[in-house]
Amino acid sequence: MDDLWAALGLLLVLEGAIYALFPQQMINMMRKLPEISPRAIRMAGLSAIVIGWLLVKFIRS
Repeated sequence: MDDLWAALGLLLVLEGAIYALFPQQMINMMRKLPEISPRAIRMAGLSAIVIGWLLVKFIRS
């Protein structure tokens, strides 16, 4: 369970760093988001899930 909390904490650190270091780029990206098809967003999310899962599996084995 400690690993889960550590992973969530790291996620927040990385996410916060992106917003803190590149605020204008994040605003621009969010403005362009409605132009992207829901299917493309879903595929990007699923790809991130698979890559993240494989990375964790590789590191843990």
